[in-house]
Amino acid sequence: MKKEAFKVVLLQALPASGKSEVRNFMANIDAEKLLKDFHIGENLQLDDFPYVHMMRRIDNELAALGEARLFYPDDDHPFYDGRDWGTLGMLLNEDYHDLMNRNVINCDSAAKLLFDRIDRARMQVGLKPVIGMLDRIIRNKIAERLEKEAFEMLEGKQSQYPSSFDGKTIIIECARGGSDGSTMPLTGTYGYQYALPLFSNDILENAVILYIWVTPEESRRKNADRADPNDPGSNLHHGVPMPVMLGDYGCDDMEYLAKHSEKENTITVTSHDRKYHLPIGIFDNRVDRTSFLRETPDKWDSQKVIDVTNAIKKATDTMWNNYRK
Repeated sequence: MKKEAFKVVLLQALPASGKSEVRNFMANIDAEKLLKDFHIGENLQLDDFPYVHMMRRIDNELAALGEARLFYPDDDHPFYDGRDWGTLGMLLNEDYHDLMNRNVINCDSAAKLLFDRIDRARMQVGLKPVIGMLDRIIRNKIAERLEKEAFEMLEGKQSQYPSSFDGKTIIIECARGGSDGSTMPLTGTYGYQYALPLFSNDILENAVILYIWVTPEESRRKNADRADPNDPGSNLHHGVPMPVMLGDYGCDDMEYLAKHSEKENTITVTSHDRKYHLPIGIFDNRVDRTSFLRETPDKWDSQKVIDVTNAIKKATDTMWNNYRK
C-alpha cells in the first residue's frame, strides 16, 4: 500500500539550529497543508532534551545535599561518560515503544519511575545504574524535589497517545556532534555515527532524516540568542553551556555520513545485523529562517512563513523521493 506520510522523521541538527522551531511550526500548520507540502501527518513528538535537563536537575539536587554528582562535573560541562549519549537514545527507544503501544504507566512516584528508566537505559549501553545505588534517604529526597517536573514529563508523554496511528508522523528530535576541530569520521560516542545505530529496529525501518544545516559558529550564535536563564527546561528557550557547545557540538558528522553513504540522499546505518538506508533531506538554515517561529503563530511574518515553507518542502521532497512506497 502506498504511504501517504512519513511514519518517523528524525529531526537532527546542532543545538539552536532550528529543530524546536520547526517542530513548533509543524504543530501549528493545517493538517491538510502539512501533508500536502511536507508529506508529514499529524505530529506526535518525542525529544531527548527533557532527559538532559532532568539529569542536570538530579545532579543539582545531589550537590545541594552535599552529595557527589552522577552525570556531569558541573552545570557547564559535558557528561562524565560519553556513553550517556547512548542512554538518551535508549530512553527515546522506550518512549517510541510506549507511544506505539499506548503504554499508560500508573505509579506512586513519577520521579522514581524516571530514575529507574535512566538506570535501565544506562545499563543498556554498558554503564552502571547509579541512581539506584544512592542511599535510600537521599534518593527519596531528590525524588520528592523533582516529583512535579517528572510528573509533568510523564503526563505530557502519555497525553499525546492517539486512538489511531493512521496518517500520523512521529517526529523524534535530538542533537549530536563532536568536539571543535575534530577530523572526520567521528569515533567513539561522538556524533550520529554513534547515535543512529542505537535506535531500535522499529524506528530505523520506518525513519527518514530531516537535517537542519547550520555552521557551528551560527549554532553558537543562535544558542546565545535564544538562552533564557528563567526558562532552562524549555525546548525553545534553553541555552547550552559554551564548554558543551565546543566539546560536544563543535562540529557534527551528518554531512560526512551523507557523502559516504552507499546510496545517494540517504544515510547508511548498520545495526541489528542489517543495513538501513535512511532517506535524508537537508534544510539549509545557514541564513536564519526559523528564529521568528519562537513567537506565537499570530505574530509570524507571512513572507517568512512562505520562505521557511519552501525551504523545508525542498528537503522533505528529497526525502519522499527516496522513501519506500
